[in-house]
Amino acid sequence: MVWIIVLFVVAVAIIVARVYFNMRRLRNASPHESWDAKVIEGLRARGYAPFNDYPVDFFLALPDEVACQGVRARLESEGFGVDVKALENDPELNFSLHATKTMRLIVPEMQELSRRMTTLAGEYRGRYDGWAA
Repeated sequence: MVWIIVLFVVAVAIIVARVYFNMRRLRNASPHESWDAKVIEGLRARGYAPFNDYPVDFFLALPDEVACQGVRARLESEGFGVDVKALENDPELNFSLHATKTMRLIVPEMQELSRRMTTLAGEYRGRYDGWAA
């Protein structure tokens, strides 16, 4: 009888631990990661081939010209084409930075780029708004 209770307690502990770690993993996942995968899945369904290069546009909102210059320098050094335009409707993020690069649409690579763009925008008090192909 004692062994049954011990086995039951161990089984419950394993189930609780598994649920906890799965929830923690989901909570820590970036919202861009699942979005990147969904966008690429949709593009492939419309005929985008996984091993062809496509022009990809990335969008960041930044607070001032100094931030735009810093982000521009970093992205251009990595082979991105960059243009910036002023925004009139956002009181905090006054500039939109558009970066373009021709590349393959591979989920892990796009997820990594989204993480890097999010980090880069955050360094300059801005926001990463995603990408389009």
